[in-house]
Formats: sequence, structure tokens, C-alpha cells
Amino acid sequence: MSRPAIAHIRLDAFRHNYRIAKQSHSGKALAVIKANAYGHGAIQCAQAIENEADGFAVAAIEEALQLREAGITAPILLLEGFFEVCELPVIVANDLWVVIHHLWQVEVLLETPLAKPLNIWLKLDSGMRRVGLSPADYSHAYSSLSQHASVAKVVLMTHFANADDLNSDHTQQQTVIFQKAIAGMGKLSATLCETSLANSAGILSWPHAQGNWSRAGIMLYGANPVPEQLTGQVLRAVMQLTSRIISIRKIAKGESIGYGSTFTAERDTTVGVVACGYADGYPRSAITGTPIAIDGQMTRLIGRVSMDMLFVDLTDIPSANIGSQVELWGDQVSANEVAKSAGTIAYELFCNVKRVQFQYSDAG
Repeated sequence: MSRPAIAHIRLDAFRHNYRIAKQSHSGKALAVIKANAYGHGAIQCAQAIENEADGFAVAAIEEALQLREAGITAPILLLEGFFEVCELPVIVANDLWVVIHHLWQVEVLLETPLAKPLNIWLKLDSGMRRVGLSPADYSHAYSSLSQHASVAKVVLMTHFANADDLNSDHTQQQTVIFQKAIAGMGKLSATLCETSLANSAGILSWPHAQGNWSRAGIMLYGANPVPEQLTGQVLRAVMQLTSRIISIRKIAKGESIGYGSTFTAERDTTVGVVACGYADGYPRSAITGTPIAIDGQMTRLIGRVSMDMLFVDLTDIPSANIGSQVELWGDQVSANEVAKSAGTIAYELFCNVKRVQFQYSDAG
């Protein structure tokens, strides 16, 4: 019998969330499936929406080639561009789109003959301070690339740093910087070029800062970067991480459990042991009180998470038994709630899920 820790991936939920991204503005939407679709399975997620997706985005060429080898023919954007000149022939041969975010990439592209021209996305650093050309270099880079034989099309892009903070004016400031950079290229450039600004938080919260292309990431997996009551959009959890209780014992008031004895019972307590730990992707940093569901009833994590197991409080769930189903996150337990209790974000939780069984379903 297999170990009971399972990541259930509901592809119909992934499709539902992509459709929300598409419906949120009048343009096109890239589905960001980098890092193996945030731990969900890039090939399976891509296949689930390949008939309706405008394109996909990944971090590196290796991720793109896996999709091509699986038969995905839709456009694929390399979000970090190319790292070496030797990648360019492979990019061309596989019809990949490429982000240009640094002057060295501009120079290499201008100096390298290609079998056919590339579609490039020229990235402006409007305030993220990570990658992207400065406003001072942006217009000149566009002018050089747009007229070059190696370039078929240029999409102008930037990336929001704080779009999930509706009380910050940083997104509006970034939008203004981006618009000024485009205006500096002249009316013809501003009219002809498509643009891309919004990530998931931008899609859900900043309807006037979308551009022609949005880039939907974490929202596709059901973790809303902005409280749902503020956006009105109900996303569906794609991953449901479950396991089962494998041991039950009673401890007396004053007794402690687990490594470091970090939990001491304040009353006589029934303790369940669940077959899931930090080697499976459940965060070791999750604190006592983190929500967990047992056979549909809410309870809490207690004690320190081990490599392969964790403790839950069963005192108020007398019906729980060996084999009772445990939801670590998914339908009843929000991944965002678990992440908050662990001092991290849902992105990291999803990406860290390993070793468990992955079961895919699609209700259509």
C-alpha cells in the first residue's frame, strides 16, 4: 500500500482560473507555468488549457523545451530571456519568444545572425529594481531592436512590485513611468507595439493597468494575491494536499510532544500523527494553531513538523480514527492561511511539494 500523502491536482480548476484571467480584461493572457507550474505539473497544466491559452511563460529554455517535447505548440515566453548566445539557435528552432531585460542581451542579439527573426518582449525596470532596462536606455534599445533583421516583433513590458497592496501608490507610479517611456519612443512606436504590465495581482486589482497582454501566475493555482472580498473574483484551489492519520494517542495536561517539546498540553489532549512532513512540502516553520481539516472538521497543527510526520489536535474530533483523511490545504484550508502561519507565501508552499503522489483529475 502506498504512503497516503497525495497532491490532488484539479485541472478543471486550473482552467476555470485561467478563464477568469482572460475575462478580466479585453486583451490576451499568458499562463505562467514556470517552476513546473508552481509545483503543479507544467505539462499537465499546459495540456489542460492548450486549446484556449494565448500562450505560456516559463523561466528558462529547459522548461520551454519540455513543453515542446510534450507537443505544446502555443507561444512560450522565456521570462529571463537567454543566458548565453548559444541558446539563440535553439530559441529560434523552437519558436520561442524571449524577454530582453539587459543591455548585454540587446548587444548580443544585434550582433548574432539568426535563421529567422525573433519575437521579443523588451522589459523596462519601472520600479521593481530586479531586471529590466532603465528608462534612459529603453527608447534607444527599442529603436535598435525594432529595426533589426533579427527581430520580428517587439512587445513592451514591465513588472509590478506591489500590485497586491491596494493602499500603495507604487503600481500607479510604475504605470506612469512605463507610459512615459513609451511616449519617449514617438507616436508610431506607441501605436504599433503591444504592451504587458499586469501580473496576477495587477489583473485582479488594477483594471486600468493591464496592457494588451496580462501574465497570470499564482492566481491560476487558486491562491488569490488580493483578498477576494476586494476583487469579487472567486478562484478555485487547484492543489488539494491530503494525507491520513497513522497514529493516535492521549497525553495528559502538562505533557509535551515532538522535537524540542515545543507543544505542552494545557488540557488532556488527543493527538493524531499525520503522514506528511517537511520533506513532502509541508512547511517546518508552520506554528501551533495552523489550520488543518480532519474528515471535514477543522482543527489545528500542534508541535513541530518533522521530516515525514506532523501532529494534529483531535481532542474535539472524537470520531477521528486511524485512516481519517487530513487536508493540509485545498478546499477547506486555504494555502494562503497555511503560508501566513509559516511566515511564507503560497508560491513557496506549492513549489516545495515533492515526494507525495500526484493525482490529476479533470471534471471538464
